[in-house]
Order: sequence, then C-alpha cells, then structure tokens
Amino acid sequence: SDCNPRYCFADPYEGGKQAVAESWRNITATGAKPMAITDNMNFGNPERPEIMGQLVGCIKGIGEACIALDYPVVSGNVSLYNETNGIGILPTPTIGGVGLIANINKRASIAFSKEKQDIIVIGETTGHMGQSLYLREIEGREEGTAPPVSLAAERLNGEFVRGLIESGRITTCHDISGGGLGVALAEMAMASGIGCTIHVPQGAPPIHGWLFGEDQARFVVSTADGAALIATAKDAGIEITKIGMVSEASELKFGDHDTISLAEVRDVFESCI
Repeated sequence: SDCNPRYCFADPYEGGKQAVAESWRNITATGAKPMAITDNMNFGNPERPEIMGQLVGCIKGIGEACIALDYPVVSGNVSLYNETNGIGILPTPTIGGVGLIANINKRASIAFSKEKQDIIVIGETTGHMGQSLYLREIEGREEGTAPPVSLAAERLNGEFVRGLIESGRITTCHDISGGGLGVALAEMAMASGIGCTIHVPQGAPPIHGWLFGEDQARFVVSTADGAALIATAKDAGIEITKIGMVSEASELKFGDHDTISLAEVRDVFESCI
C-alpha cells in the first residue's frame, strides 16, 4: 500500500504515477509479479478548482502508470470533501497492490543474507531532493518538485530485478523510496543484524543527495558476485553501481563521512514507533 501526499500536492500527475510505481516496485522487490491494484482516492472539496485539478492530475498519472506497467485497477473507492476549517487534506490517492510469487522458494528479503557480499544499486541516482523526507525532517522545508517517474525505467529495472530473483542469483533486495538509499540500507541492516561499509562512487551527487535523494526506479541488492551481476546489467542496458559490501561489524559505515552503530539505528527507529 503506497502513496506520498507531498508528491501529489507538488505535482498531482507525477504523484499519481509514483504511487502506482512504488507499489509495483515493492511487490517486484520480493520476486513476485505485480498483478493488480485497488485505489483509495482521498481528496478535499472537489468543488474547489484546485482540488478538482489534483483529482484529475492524479487520475491521469495513475492511469498512465497502470497501462505502462500492465498493472490494472480492479477495485477502489473515493472519499471527497475531507477538510477542516475550509482547508483540504493533501491529495492522497492510496494504491494497494497484490502480486504472485509462483515459487515460494524463489523469493527475496530485505535482510542482508551473508557477510562480505557486494552491495549494488540498480537504477540511476541523481540526488533528487524536492519534497524529500530529508528536506522536511533535516532542513524543515517542504518544497520543490516531486521526483520525476520514468515508467520505462521502472519496468526495465523492475523486470531485470525480478529475473535475478527468479533465477536465484540474488536473495536480498529492497526498493529505494522514501528517505532514499540511506534509509533503505538502514532497514536492510536492521532486518538482518548485519552492518555494511558504503563508499560514495566517483561522480556521485553531493553526499546528502546521494544518500537521501528520492530518485525513482531504484533497487539495492547484495550478491556474492557483483562483477558478474554488473556485466549482466550492462548488457541489458541497466544503470548499475557497486557501492560497498556487507560487513562483519554491527555498524553502518559511510566512507570517511560517518559510522553509526546498528544498535543506535535500531534504538532510534524503535523509539519512534
């Protein structure tokens, strides 16, 4: 189930596309084939032109994404006039998706499975910060554009990842969404109890954008043979980058920038639940 109201407020069309794409990406990252969605359209007073504009834009984005990803809407509901003192809620077209894993023994988890495996990002990282959690939580600002969604890249990268899982080449995979790469890595480390050592690649965006930018159509995986995986991806025209290794230490180490113990990450995370 996915939706980012900040994206939808900044750009209803891109926000609608993104909600569908993230749901499709979540399911794909497990090794499942996405089958269909239900949409839950929550908006303010549609008699206001700006609210009707949000509704129309989100529907257009959702429709385009469903067609491009072969991911049809099979049910849904609409909740309108959601406002307090004349101020509407942020546009929230929540997408619930369902998929099918044909062979339950061929599936992936977000948890790192083994130490000393290569950690690889699939998809392009430009460091998009508009409407990001980093911008809101660290800088105290909610501004900028929603991240653009390339549906062609979503499908290309996602089907490549699903093929890797189905063939047994990877068993660890996580989609990258809210909070960016840094948050995805922390979740993978917490799920496994194993840390990682990360190196910022040459030519990468500034460190805050590289770690916390919310570019779409991306996955992070770990594998025992990164070189072979990179060669396969390049043959398929997939953007791919090795960024580090699963470590033996219970910490997240980001090059020369910072080291955070896994215990500290877990304490912060669990105290917020």
